[in-house]
Amino acid sequence: MQTLAHFGDGGPGPWLLFFPLIWALVIGGGIALLRRTAGRGRRGPWRPRVEENSPIAVLGHRFASGEIDEDEYWRRLSVLNEEFGRAARDGTT
Repeated sequence: MQTLAHFGDGGPGPWLLFFPLIWALVIGGGIALLRRTAGRGRRGPWRPRVEENSPIAVLGHRFASGEIDEDEYWRRLSVLNEEFGRAARDGTT
């Protein structure tokens, strides 16, 4: 290691140690970012959270179990989204 970092013989000097440190920081930051996003409940940050007992969740469970068909699901979901969805919470239309 002394011969690689030696200035006198035309070696790269102490900068040789700087680049592996930078790569270690980049890789460590990427791993930390992945762990942070994975810790959000396996749904990811892009999906809104729906409470288990909310009407939209109950409707989704009924559709998944086969109690209602697709047309009825979408019809009822549009009504529920107007009342319980994001537009009603934000106050926007």
